[in-house]
Amino acid sequence: MALAEPALGPLALSSPPRRRSALRMAVRRVSIGDRIALGAFVALTAFVILVPWLAPYDPVKPVGTSYLPPGEGFLLGTDEVGRDLLSRVMWGMRTSWFAAFVVIATGVLIGGLIGLIAGSAGGWIDGLLMRVTDLFLALPGPVLAIAVVAALGPSLQNTLIAVGIVWWPFYARIMRGEVWAMRSRPHLEAARLAGVGPVRRAWRHLLPGAIPSMVVTASLDVGNLVLTLAGLSFLGLGAPAPAPELGAMAARGLPQLLEHWWIPVIPGIAVFLLALVANLAGDGMRDLIGDR
Repeated sequence: MALAEPALGPLALSSPPRRRSALRMAVRRVSIGDRIALGAFVALTAFVILVPWLAPYDPVKPVGTSYLPPGEGFLLGTDEVGRDLLSRVMWGMRTSWFAAFVVIATGVLIGGLIGLIAGSAGGWIDGLLMRVTDLFLALPGPVLAIAVVAALGPSLQNTLIAVGIVWWPFYARIMRGEVWAMRSRPHLEAARLAGVGPVRRAWRHLLPGAIPSMVVTASLDVGNLVLTLAGLSFLGLGAPAPAPELGAMAARGLPQLLEHWWIPVIPGIAVFLLALVANLAGDGMRDLIGDR
Protein backbone atom coordinates (compact mmCIF):
# COMPACT_ATOMS: atom_id res chain seq x y z
CA MET A 1 0.00 0.00 0.00
CA ALA A 2 1.41 3.36 -0.95
CA LEU A 3 2.16 5.70 1.89
CA ALA A 4 0.28 8.96 1.90
CA GLU A 5 2.43 11.92 1.15
CA PRO A 6 2.60 14.44 3.94
CA ALA A 7 0.68 17.61 3.44
CA LEU A 8 2.88 20.48 2.33
CA GLY A 9 1.89 23.73 3.83
CA PRO A 10 3.11 27.12 2.65
CA LEU A 11 5.99 27.04 5.16
CA ALA A 12 7.19 23.69 3.82
CA LEU A 13 7.12 24.94 0.23
CA SER A 14 9.17 27.99 1.04
CA SER A 15 12.92 27.69 1.40
CA PRO A 16 14.30 27.87 4.94
CA PRO A 17 15.15 31.39 6.02
CA ARG A 18 18.73 32.26 5.41
CA ARG A 19 20.91 33.44 8.21
CA ARG A 20 21.06 37.20 8.22
CA SER A 21 24.45 38.77 8.12
CA ALA A 22 25.79 40.08 11.40
CA LEU A 23 26.27 43.54 9.87
CA ARG A 24 22.64 43.82 8.78
CA MET A 25 21.39 42.74 12.17
CA ALA A 26 23.72 45.17 13.89
CA VAL A 27 22.54 48.02 11.66
CA ARG A 28 18.94 47.24 12.52
CA ARG A 29 19.75 47.45 16.23
CA VAL A 30 21.22 50.93 15.82
CA SER A 31 18.81 53.78 16.46
CA ILE A 32 17.80 56.33 13.85
CA GLY A 33 19.85 58.97 15.63
CA ASP A 34 22.97 56.83 15.48
CA ARG A 35 22.40 56.21 11.77
CA ILE A 36 22.11 59.94 11.17
CA ALA A 37 25.30 60.54 13.16
CA LEU A 38 27.22 57.90 11.20
CA GLY A 39 25.89 59.36 7.95
CA ALA A 40 26.99 62.84 9.03
CA PHE A 41 30.44 61.42 9.82
CA VAL A 42 30.72 59.94 6.33
CA ALA A 43 29.40 63.14 4.74
CA LEU A 44 31.86 65.27 6.71
CA THR A 45 34.76 63.03 5.70
CA ALA A 46 33.72 63.31 2.05
CA PHE A 47 33.43 67.08 2.44
CA VAL A 48 36.95 67.55 3.81
CA ILE A 49 38.33 65.35 1.05
CA LEU A 50 36.68 67.60 -1.56
CA VAL A 51 37.74 70.90 0.08
CA PRO A 52 40.45 71.65 -2.57
CA TRP A 53 37.69 71.69 -5.19
CA LEU A 54 34.96 73.26 -3.02
CA ALA A 55 36.84 76.16 -1.42
CA PRO A 56 36.08 79.34 -3.39
CA TYR A 57 39.47 81.03 -2.82
CA ASP A 58 43.06 80.35 -1.89
CA PRO A 59 43.11 80.24 1.93
CA VAL A 60 46.41 82.13 2.33
CA LYS A 61 46.03 84.93 -0.23
CA PRO A 62 44.10 88.17 0.34
CA VAL A 63 41.09 88.38 -1.96
CA GLY A 64 39.17 91.38 -0.62
CA THR A 65 39.01 94.22 1.85
CA SER A 66 39.93 93.54 5.45
CA TYR A 67 37.25 92.96 8.09
CA LEU A 68 34.33 92.49 5.73
CA PRO A 69 31.42 91.06 7.76
CA PRO A 70 29.64 87.88 6.64
CA GLY A 71 27.44 88.35 3.63
CA GLU A 72 29.11 91.40 2.05
CA GLY A 73 30.58 89.66 -0.96
CA PHE A 74 31.93 86.82 1.13
CA LEU A 75 29.71 84.27 2.84
CA LEU A 76 31.66 84.26 6.14
CA GLY A 77 33.45 87.57 5.68
CA THR A 78 37.17 88.28 5.55
CA ASP A 79 39.91 88.40 8.17
CA GLU A 80 42.40 91.10 9.15
CA VAL A 81 44.33 90.90 5.86
CA GLY A 82 41.40 90.32 3.52
CA ARG A 83 41.52 86.52 3.21
CA ASP A 84 38.25 84.69 2.65
CA LEU A 85 37.23 83.23 6.01
CA LEU A 86 35.06 80.51 4.45
CA SER A 87 37.99 79.12 2.50
CA ARG A 88 40.26 79.25 5.53
CA VAL A 89 37.70 77.51 7.75
CA MET A 90 37.15 74.79 5.16
CA TRP A 91 40.88 74.14 4.88
CA GLY A 92 41.21 74.29 8.66
CA MET A 93 38.50 71.65 9.05
CA ARG A 94 40.32 69.48 6.52
CA THR A 95 43.59 69.86 8.43
CA SER A 96 42.05 69.07 11.82
CA TRP A 97 40.08 66.08 10.51
CA PHE A 98 42.98 64.44 8.72
CA ALA A 99 45.40 65.22 11.56
CA ALA A 100 43.10 63.41 14.00
CA PHE A 101 43.00 60.38 11.72
CA VAL A 102 46.79 60.38 11.37
CA VAL A 103 47.28 60.36 15.16
CA ILE A 104 44.66 57.63 15.60
CA ALA A 105 46.18 55.47 12.87
CA THR A 106 49.63 55.86 14.41
CA GLY A 107 48.34 55.11 17.89
CA VAL A 108 46.42 52.04 16.75
CA LEU A 109 49.41 50.65 14.88
CA ILE A 110 52.03 51.28 17.58
CA GLY A 111 49.85 50.72 20.62
CA GLY A 112 48.00 47.80 19.06
CA LEU A 113 51.25 46.04 18.16
CA ILE A 114 52.71 46.56 21.64
CA GLY A 115 49.51 45.40 23.31
CA LEU A 116 49.24 42.36 21.05
CA ILE A 117 52.82 41.31 21.77
CA ALA A 118 52.43 41.89 25.52
CA GLY A 119 49.12 40.08 25.82
CA SER A 120 50.03 37.09 23.67
CA ALA A 121 53.57 36.60 24.99
CA GLY A 122 52.93 37.14 28.71
CA GLY A 123 55.70 36.71 31.25
CA TRP A 124 58.54 39.19 31.45
CA ILE A 125 57.80 40.56 27.97
CA ASP A 126 54.31 41.54 29.09
CA GLY A 127 55.68 43.08 32.28
CA LEU A 128 58.36 45.09 30.50
CA LEU A 129 56.08 46.47 27.78
CA MET A 130 53.31 47.35 30.21
CA ARG A 131 55.71 49.14 32.56
CA VAL A 132 56.89 51.28 29.64
CA THR A 133 53.26 51.93 28.75
CA ASP A 134 52.46 52.86 32.35
CA LEU A 135 55.39 55.28 32.33
CA PHE A 136 53.86 57.20 29.42
CA LEU A 137 50.38 57.04 31.00
CA ALA A 138 51.74 58.45 34.28
CA LEU A 139 53.06 61.56 32.55
CA PRO A 140 50.55 64.41 32.06
CA GLY A 141 49.65 64.10 28.39
CA PRO A 142 49.00 67.76 27.47
CA VAL A 143 52.10 68.96 29.31
CA LEU A 144 54.24 66.31 27.62
CA ALA A 145 52.82 67.22 24.20
CA ILE A 146 53.53 70.91 24.79
CA ALA A 147 57.07 70.12 25.91
CA VAL A 148 57.73 67.99 22.81
CA VAL A 149 56.40 70.66 20.43
CA ALA A 150 58.36 73.36 22.25
CA ALA A 151 61.52 71.28 21.89
CA LEU A 152 61.00 70.38 18.23
CA GLY A 153 59.56 73.72 17.12
CA PRO A 154 55.99 74.71 16.25
CA SER A 155 54.70 72.97 13.14
CA LEU A 156 51.86 70.64 12.25
CA GLN A 157 54.21 67.69 11.83
CA ASN A 158 55.79 68.21 15.25
CA THR A 159 52.35 68.63 16.81
CA LEU A 160 51.27 65.27 15.37
CA ILE A 161 54.45 63.64 16.68
CA ALA A 162 53.87 65.11 20.15
CA VAL A 163 50.24 64.03 20.35
CA GLY A 164 51.07 60.61 18.93
CA ILE A 165 53.64 60.09 21.69
CA VAL A 166 51.02 60.58 24.40
CA TRP A 167 48.16 58.79 22.60
CA TRP A 168 49.44 55.29 21.76
CA PRO A 169 49.54 53.95 25.37
CA PHE A 170 45.74 53.95 25.58
CA TYR A 171 45.48 51.63 22.59
CA ALA A 172 48.25 49.42 23.97
CA ARG A 173 46.32 48.96 27.21
CA ILE A 174 43.06 48.21 25.42
CA MET A 175 44.65 45.71 23.04
CA ARG A 176 46.54 43.97 25.85
CA GLY A 177 43.37 43.67 27.93
CA GLU A 178 41.36 42.20 25.06
CA VAL A 179 44.10 39.73 24.14
CA TRP A 180 44.60 38.70 27.76
CA ALA A 181 40.87 38.02 28.13
CA MET A 182 40.83 35.81 25.02
CA ARG A 183 43.86 33.70 25.87
CA SER A 184 41.86 31.19 27.91
CA ARG A 185 39.03 30.74 25.42
CA PRO A 186 38.46 27.23 24.02
CA HIS A 187 39.44 28.01 20.42
CA LEU A 188 42.79 29.39 21.61
CA GLU A 189 43.41 26.28 23.70
CA ALA A 190 42.49 24.11 20.71
CA ALA A 191 44.86 26.06 18.45
CA ARG A 192 47.68 25.70 20.98
CA LEU A 193 47.10 21.95 21.37
CA ALA A 194 47.01 21.61 17.59
CA GLY A 195 50.55 22.97 17.42
CA VAL A 196 49.75 26.44 16.06
CA GLY A 197 52.72 28.74 16.68
CA PRO A 198 52.48 31.82 18.92
CA VAL A 199 52.82 34.28 16.03
CA ARG A 200 50.06 32.61 14.05
CA ARG A 201 47.84 32.37 17.13
CA ALA A 202 48.30 36.07 17.80
CA TRP A 203 47.70 37.08 14.17
CA ARG A 204 44.87 34.72 13.26
CA HIS A 205 43.04 34.13 16.55
CA LEU A 206 43.76 36.96 19.00
CA LEU A 207 43.98 40.04 16.78
CA PRO A 208 40.57 39.62 15.03
CA GLY A 209 38.81 39.37 18.38
CA ALA A 210 40.38 42.60 19.65
CA ILE A 211 39.73 44.68 16.53
CA PRO A 212 36.11 45.67 17.39
CA SER A 213 37.15 47.23 20.71
CA MET A 214 39.98 49.09 18.99
CA VAL A 215 37.63 50.41 16.30
CA VAL A 216 35.12 51.64 18.88
CA THR A 217 37.85 53.35 20.91
CA ALA A 218 39.34 54.97 17.81
CA SER A 219 35.95 56.28 16.69
CA LEU A 220 35.34 57.82 20.11
CA ASP A 221 38.81 59.41 20.07
CA VAL A 222 38.30 61.49 16.91
CA GLY A 223 36.44 64.24 18.73
CA ASN A 224 38.95 64.31 21.58
CA LEU A 225 41.81 64.63 19.13
CA VAL A 226 40.12 67.44 17.22
CA LEU A 227 39.82 69.39 20.46
CA THR A 228 43.38 68.54 21.54
CA LEU A 229 44.92 69.60 18.24
CA ALA A 230 42.83 72.77 18.16
CA GLY A 231 43.97 73.57 21.71
CA LEU A 232 47.64 73.16 20.83
CA SER A 233 47.13 75.29 17.74
CA PHE A 234 45.36 77.91 19.86
CA LEU A 235 48.48 78.07 22.06
CA GLY A 236 50.63 78.73 19.00
CA LEU A 237 52.10 75.22 18.80
CA GLY A 238 50.65 74.30 15.42
CA ALA A 239 51.63 75.29 11.92
CA PRO A 240 52.90 78.88 11.74
CA ALA A 241 50.88 81.62 10.05
CA PRO A 242 49.38 81.97 7.52
CA ALA A 243 48.47 78.25 7.60
CA PRO A 244 44.70 77.82 8.00
CA GLU A 245 44.38 76.10 11.39
CA LEU A 246 41.17 76.55 13.34
CA GLY A 247 42.74 76.99 16.77
CA ALA A 248 45.33 79.47 15.55
CA MET A 249 42.68 81.42 13.63
CA ALA A 250 40.55 81.72 16.76
CA ALA A 251 43.57 82.79 18.85
CA ARG A 252 44.67 85.47 16.39
CA GLY A 253 41.13 86.84 16.14
CA LEU A 254 40.40 86.79 19.87
CA PRO A 255 41.56 90.41 20.49
CA GLN A 256 39.03 91.51 17.84
CA LEU A 257 36.10 89.61 19.37
CA LEU A 258 34.03 92.70 20.22
CA GLU A 259 34.62 94.58 16.96
CA HIS A 260 34.89 91.77 14.41
CA TRP A 261 33.28 88.80 16.15
CA TRP A 262 33.19 86.50 13.13
CA ILE A 263 36.98 86.15 12.92
CA PRO A 264 37.41 84.17 16.19
CA VAL A 265 33.86 82.81 16.55
CA ILE A 266 33.43 81.05 13.20
CA PRO A 267 36.60 78.90 13.56
CA GLY A 268 35.43 78.02 17.08
CA ILE A 269 32.05 76.93 15.71
CA ALA A 270 33.84 74.78 13.14
CA VAL A 271 35.82 73.03 15.91
CA PHE A 272 32.59 72.48 17.82
CA LEU A 273 30.87 70.94 14.79
CA LEU A 274 33.80 68.62 14.09
CA ALA A 275 33.90 67.43 17.70
CA LEU A 276 30.12 67.06 17.88
CA VAL A 277 29.84 64.96 14.72
CA ALA A 278 32.82 62.84 15.76
CA ASN A 279 31.44 62.18 19.25
CA LEU A 280 27.94 61.32 18.02
CA ALA A 281 29.38 59.05 15.34
CA GLY A 282 31.60 57.41 17.95
CA ASP A 283 28.53 56.62 20.05
CA GLY A 284 26.84 55.19 16.97
CA MET A 285 29.87 53.05 16.17
CA ARG A 286 29.90 51.76 19.74
CA ASP A 287 26.23 50.75 19.42
CA LEU A 288 26.92 49.16 16.05
CA ILE A 289 29.97 47.12 17.06
CA GLY A 290 29.97 47.04 20.85
CA ASP A 291 26.74 45.03 21.16
CA ARG A 292 27.51 42.54 18.45
